[in-house]
Amino acid sequence: VTIALKNGSNVFGPVIGVDMSMNTHLKSAKLTPKNGEPISLDFITIRGNNIRYFILPDSLPLDTLLVDDTPKTKAKRERTGPVGMGSRGGRGRGRGRGRGRGGPG
Repeated sequence: VTIALKNGSNVFGPVIGVDMSMNTHLKSAKLTPKNGEPISLDFITIRGNNIRYFILPDSLPLDTLLVDDTPKTKAKRERTGPVGMGSRGGRGRGRGRGRGRGGPG
């Protein structure tokens, strides 16, 4: 995998892991600065917010690797009882007692 960084550098190597912040860990990587010689590294961790994009090899079979994780929609149940009242009661319920509004007295 080649990773293009926001500073113009590229990192090439096999990905060991990626965490929730998109921090990416590579081993046996080659770091190529924007205008410089490539540097070989045993391990490198790239902070997620420094990554511009991932360049995946064309030989990677994405159809078999990608997982469909779209949320499943739940089947709607028929309602029993008055429509529009929900499960907490009808109009005017739960409003309190109107304290502190002045009034007669």
